[in-house]
Amino acid sequence: MTNSSRVGAGVAGAVVGYIAIFVLFSVLDLGNRADPITSGLLALFVYSPIGAVAGAVLASWLVTRSGNAGEKDADNGGVARNSLKSLGIVVLLCAGGIGAYIAYAYATATPWLNRNGYSPLLVFEIRFPAGVAVPTSAQGITVELQTDLNTMPGEVTPAAFYRDGDQPVIAGKVELAFRTSHRQLAVTIEGQPSRIYPIDLTSRAPHTPEFGTWRHLADGSEIRYRAKWPGKT
Repeated sequence: MTNSSRVGAGVAGAVVGYIAIFVLFSVLDLGNRADPITSGLLALFVYSPIGAVAGAVLASWLVTRSGNAGEKDADNGGVARNSLKSLGIVVLLCAGGIGAYIAYAYATATPWLNRNGYSPLLVFEIRFPAGVAVPTSAQGITVELQTDLNTMPGEVTPAAFYRDGDQPVIAGKVELAFRTSHRQLAVTIEGQPSRIYPIDLTSRAPHTPEFGTWRHLADGSEIRYRAKWPGKT
């Protein structure tokens, strides 16, 4: 029996030992029922690893014993050495798996959309039909970004309000905290129905230096917007 076979058997024994102990604790409910969270963590990080060590040692010993008649393990390393090699491989595989998951979560699964702790902004302008009463200050205007992951209050910038002919235009911004393509902006002016504007940005909301085209709502109002990332204009 080759040394690699013994190490491979030890790896299999470690995996089986870990799973067996964890399942045993789960099925038989051997932990503290008054504190199931602590019991689960102990089973996951203490008792199951002990089972993995025992499984690796037992598997290496059994494989060594089942070798050819009179074969001794001295030439290829003892049971303890093979067990340590097996456990080392298991640890490396676990570390690699955890690292791969973290990389995957950071790149695709983690919903946070920020850089160095700072999230991009949705900068917008809304142009209303002529005759619509629009406050000249922030008072009486509520802005909220709504997504499938969260809602985020926005703010208007009265200094950036202006008139386009006889049409009033308000401006504002709101934080894009999460990575999602399902966004809409709810704008409510006191005494008027709430207006919901679809925001057609990709999930990663890349920076754009200029506003997009005006997008029309059924009530005659229009919105244009862009994503502004930290450190960019």
